[in-house]
Amino acid sequence: MTDTDSLTFEVPVDAAAHVASRYARFAAVDRAEAFITLRPEADVALELNAVLARRRAGEPLPLAGLLFAVKGNIDIAGIDTTAGCPAFAYSPAADATVVARLRAAGAVVLGSTNLDQFATGLVGTRSPYGAMRHATDPTRISGGSSSGSAVAVATGFADFALGTDTAGSGRVPAAFHGLVGLKPTKGWVPATGVVPACRTQDVVSVMSASLDMASLVVGIMAGVDAGDPLSRAAPAGDAPGVGGGCGSRPARIGVPLPGQLGELAPGWAAAFDAAVERHRRAGHEIVEVDVQPFLDTARMLYEGAFVAERYAAVGEFIDAHPGEVDPTVQAIIGGAREIPAHRLYRDLERLEGYVLVAAGVFSGVDALLLPTTVQHPTLAAVAADPLGVNGTLGRFTNFANLLDLAALAIPAGIVDGLPFGVQLVGPAFSDGRLADLARDVLEVSA
Repeated sequence: MTDTDSLTFEVPVDAAAHVASRYARFAAVDRAEAFITLRPEADVALELNAVLARRRAGEPLPLAGLLFAVKGNIDIAGIDTTAGCPAFAYSPAADATVVARLRAAGAVVLGSTNLDQFATGLVGTRSPYGAMRHATDPTRISGGSSSGSAVAVATGFADFALGTDTAGSGRVPAAFHGLVGLKPTKGWVPATGVVPACRTQDVVSVMSASLDMASLVVGIMAGVDAGDPLSRAAPAGDAPGVGGGCGSRPARIGVPLPGQLGELAPGWAAAFDAAVERHRRAGHEIVEVDVQPFLDTARMLYEGAFVAERYAAVGEFIDAHPGEVDPTVQAIIGGAREIPAHRLYRDLERLEGYVLVAAGVFSGVDALLLPTTVQHPTLAAVAADPLGVNGTLGRFTNFANLLDLAALAIPAGIVDGLPFGVQLVGPAFSDGRLADLARDVLEVSA
């Protein structure tokens, strides 16, 4: 078991040279659309140099030396927040709480990253700043909505990146790039200074090549903040940091009943079976469970009345700026304008039933193991059917926040030259337990 309090990484000696090498690396991969605003190299080097000087003076800065990217719907002081829409842009007076906490720990911001406009999508193509291409295959999508953040990490430019994950927007692009995508328990990380997509379901997430680094970053961001009434602390004795093990018994991992995976991309079903086998080899007990209630819940996020919360967030702006909003985003959010209140209450009642079912499932297993998504589409496929293709990608991710669950996406191999990923999903504040279970399997794979 790894203790992230003792996580160490190489700290650069020469700030200017370190930053210059990262900027040169990023320029060489031709993914400029990853950033809406990229800070000047000299400014980043100057800030990093100041951080390293403070560290040499003895100041405890657990993230000193790390460079990070921030999704374009999260406030960064001195950089316009656009949420992927130029007409919506505003200049925040202060960093979002999560950004401020990371900077206070020594991390340095690289800039604001591209996204599906208003964080509405799982494809990464719904942006006037450019459809985000995958880091290694330019014919494929990067995944969204945290599209630029994933590419910033996957290209080796950023050490980690912030996204948001309401429907899978942090986990899906992480899976497409072979990254860890950590979606914390809802409310554990405050959303102060984040443009809402669905305010009650939004979660700030982290992507990194390292599970331990992602866990460390989330731990630094976490904690109640007065600016976010939905922020909350872990229950006493149930702290979600690393180390929430399962006692002396083997972990019980739930997997779908035969036939419930549905249609996956060629080779992905076999890759999922291999991931299940790695859990067995790690000593985990595999238990088949009926995941249909989770899949039914997932459909409610966009097909039910909950999409009205997206209209509550930015609907009036969209109505006032019809020519300045992505047509697909406008159709999704604008279409929620006429949803009646009684439909929302009916869906809330349905959701209460699914919450009870989920609690029953997790009384018998420590986590669910699922594919993160179902396919890795091309840009052309998304352009031909933007709603249909996008709708398939959230099959295994859309339910997590509705049911108040924690989730962690991890790499699980390569299929046809591209990453395949799985996710572990568990009850609220099981974040540390999920990290431990993932670490068991990653050690088996090493």
